[in-house]
Amino acid sequence: MKQIKFTFNPSFGDFDTLVLPVNSQGEVSANLSDLPQFSSLNTLTQQLKSSGDFSGKVGQTLLLIQPAGTDIPRVLLVGLGDTETLTVKDYLTSLQSMADALDQSGAEQAVNAVVLTPPANQTLAWAVYQSSQISQRNLYDYDHASRGEHTAKAPKLETIIYPCEAQGDAANQGQATALGMALTQDLANMPSNFCTPSYLAETAIELGNTYGYEVNILDRAEMIEMGMGSFMSVAQGGATPPKMICLSYKGADNPDQAPIALVGKGVTFDTGGISLKPGAAMDEMKYDMGGAATVLGVFKALGELKPNLNVVGVIPATENMPSGDAVKPGDVVTSLSGQTIEILNTDAEGRLILCDALTYTQQTYQPAKIIDMATLTGACIIALGHHVSAIMGNNQALVNELIEAGQTTYDRFWQLPLGEEWDEQLKSNFADMANIGGRAGGSITAAQFLARFTRDIDWAHLDIAGTAWVSGSKKGATGRPVPALVEYLIKQTQA
Repeated sequence: MKQIKFTFNPSFGDFDTLVLPVNSQGEVSANLSDLPQFSSLNTLTQQLKSSGDFSGKVGQTLLLIQPAGTDIPRVLLVGLGDTETLTVKDYLTSLQSMADALDQSGAEQAVNAVVLTPPANQTLAWAVYQSSQISQRNLYDYDHASRGEHTAKAPKLETIIYPCEAQGDAANQGQATALGMALTQDLANMPSNFCTPSYLAETAIELGNTYGYEVNILDRAEMIEMGMGSFMSVAQGGATPPKMICLSYKGADNPDQAPIALVGKGVTFDTGGISLKPGAAMDEMKYDMGGAATVLGVFKALGELKPNLNVVGVIPATENMPSGDAVKPGDVVTSLSGQTIEILNTDAEGRLILCDALTYTQQTYQPAKIIDMATLTGACIIALGHHVSAIMGNNQALVNELIEAGQTTYDRFWQLPLGEEWDEQLKSNFADMANIGGRAGGSITAAQFLARFTRDIDWAHLDIAGTAWVSGSKKGATGRPVPALVEYLIKQTQA
């Protein structure tokens, strides 16, 4: 994906497009008094308001070609509505409209003055971060060979100039996050006959070669020998080889400092196994590796930003297929931790691969804390819809930090409870636990299952089933929750 150059120049410098924020009164809402044409432009926007040609409502745009009285080739007006009551959601809507309009224009060097008018309680640095992320992300185009004669985007935009003092860290984080999101989107959007566990492993190796990560890939025979009976029970129904993909980023001054561990569910296609899913929308089960794609996207961003901390990523990757060799409802398996599991539903497979990955991560890397992410439960979509991801955990400080990171990036989380009451739903007459706890509180009992494998470490679980992709005419991966996780990790270097 083409990378935009972000620069800072209070005197504007050379540009061919000026992006102006306009409020609901038709006024330019940024102070650009140093710009010689500011007065005439402000008069023009108010005339457009009076004539009904531009209302200044949230997300409205209007491209003007060399307005009279100026020598500016293009002026893009972006509506912000009532700037006194401007919300984060509305501001981001306007930034997205701005990015779409620039993408469809001939702009090459654009001055973005919208960052000078952030919502109340938000900083200039925040506005630069959001603008950089949205502008870079807007250049994303799924351009895999499977699309055949698809014509890839060829954006003209080269540079965005912010007319303010430098906010380089914010712009860099926004751009790196967008690049990480693009990798996450590419992997998740890819058909499952292309994006296999082996392909995810190859992607990790490529990231390792590019950014200097240590990468270790475990294959089926190694995992069977180690005793990963839970993970291998899911993999046994498919012919596609499973992988345990491990990446290690050592950016801290002390390379032996306990890392933060990210564990992502990597079911590259989920049929449900013997507990077969309905056929409708089953094609979207290629997105069931959204957690794995998130880990790799975060590592892409880490490679760009090089923060001062240690991070490991662990991805259990497999297909979940029905066959004569597939695990059956009622089978009992032994996890890497030694705990036994009665598999009552083979479509509750994500927790079966994650539990062994969580145990392996603790045994191998001795992390300071673990965050797992997974498109784990349909119940999460019923509970929260598609706007926020669920978060649960055994350490409230960790949960709070992730929630705060989500609020900052608008990649939001909503906390659900854990507790003994839900844990009781996992009781089994034939094993240490069952892999499902009934319909009631399905997202919570899934997390409660994972909690049995993270008793001795600070742990948070992100259920991203409702946010990792969108359905319908705009079907595709979202790249979430890469923004929140990158923000969380960056904040750890500032603690």
